[in-house]
Amino acid sequence: MRIPHLQWCFVLLFSLAPSAAQTPANGKKDARPSGACGPPEYCAPSDREVRTYPDKPPSLGPAGSIVRDPTFGSRILRVTDANSDQVRAGRSLSTPASAEQNAWNTNSTMFFVNNAGGSFLLYEFDPTAMKAKPAGTPRQDMGGEPVFSFQHPNLLYGMHRKRRILEQYDTSKGQMSDLDDPSKCVKLQAADTGYLTSLSGDDNRFLAVLGPRQDDNYLAYVYDRAQGCRWYNTQTGEIGGQWGPKGTISIPDRFSLHNARMAKSGKFLYLVRGGRGIGHGWVVWEIDTMKLYVCNKACASHHVLGYTHIVGPSGDVHPLDALVRPLNDLEATKAIIPGLERAKGFWFDSHFSWSNVDPNDSAPVCFSTYRPNNPDTPGTAPLVTGPWENEIDCAEMDGKGSKIWRFAHTYTTARNGFWSTPRGNVSQDGRFYMFTSDWEDQLGKTPADKYRTDVFIVELR
Repeated sequence: MRIPHLQWCFVLLFSLAPSAAQTPANGKKDARPSGACGPPEYCAPSDREVRTYPDKPPSLGPAGSIVRDPTFGSRILRVTDANSDQVRAGRSLSTPASAEQNAWNTNSTMFFVNNAGGSFLLYEFDPTAMKAKPAGTPRQDMGGEPVFSFQHPNLLYGMHRKRRILEQYDTSKGQMSDLDDPSKCVKLQAADTGYLTSLSGDDNRFLAVLGPRQDDNYLAYVYDRAQGCRWYNTQTGEIGGQWGPKGTISIPDRFSLHNARMAKSGKFLYLVRGGRGIGHGWVVWEIDTMKLYVCNKACASHHVLGYTHIVGPSGDVHPLDALVRPLNDLEATKAIIPGLERAKGFWFDSHFSWSNVDPNDSAPVCFSTYRPNNPDTPGTAPLVTGPWENEIDCAEMDGKGSKIWRFAHTYTTARNGFWSTPRGNVSQDGRFYMFTSDWEDQLGKTPADKYRTDVFIVELR
């Protein structure tokens, strides 16, 4: 199990006065029929008013119960509880470590959650009734966090951590099959392990990261179903494999890997440096070439890839000063939400989820926010001093406007370690958002006497 650094986890501490750039909606939904409310145009509030938490969080039932967010009106399903982990009852359950992970299948009928043992649990989902039930989780190792297919609702991909083999699992048949063995293409060290991070939108290219551990990993490995393997050793600068130009990169840039992701076009990799300065000066590799693009401006924090663009915060002005830029022209930045005032006080990193992205990169990008100084007294509401704090939101990306739709509060303190932060994953159809919460420490304790977390799904309408 790879343990993400705390630099990954903190999100959005800020205050912001309402801007004249957008007229507040006063919390009222659009007048369109309910059937018309949904991606890519939602009916949720898109105002910039300060919306504080209720004095007490909504009262929860067991897994399977549904509550409505009292502030924004969205339905929230409790997916897991203390009895959901059949291996060790009472352990915390959570969403994947990264919001970039594609944790949903193509039609929102299946997803996976993480347990505290470094593995995952599959769930079947009825998107109409918002009901979830455990499915047949494969017994074979697929890594702690697999990746669902973008083409087939029944296919799940992963990498066996010890064997270092790319695998495909058919959920409808319960069958596992091997796809590729990286050791037949590039020499690996005995201590190396690996994990699959992402794949292209057509399911033809796969990206795995290999090495001894996160922040010391060194190999970005691409498998193409038709052409075979291609790899980039970020510590030596060498590029090799069975197709494309080979050799040593021209720029004198050498680093280890914290994270790597593939654009849905299958043409670009986003490579995040390991060690100190994580998230700064990241690199984009144009896979079919020897070209690398180094981010030199507004490079802080975590980003998410579409087909040909990348989205992430600027690290300046305001936490939601998010920028979109072409992957082959990183200097050509454009603000998604113009007119933001400079934030007052200190603020942190953010995680964006864009598994719902379309080939034009115009589908809304979604995210959850939290403040690292939320109260940690059980039952005490998280802090809100401005819009979008401790919330689940999606931002307009079609260029027609700059709306931020607001769906729900997260009800998490984010004070019980990394896994209590509400990192979330949007479904491929943009209808649901899965997130982690400790529900203001109202979910009980784990066997280790820590406040537990569970997984929740909010309906996006």
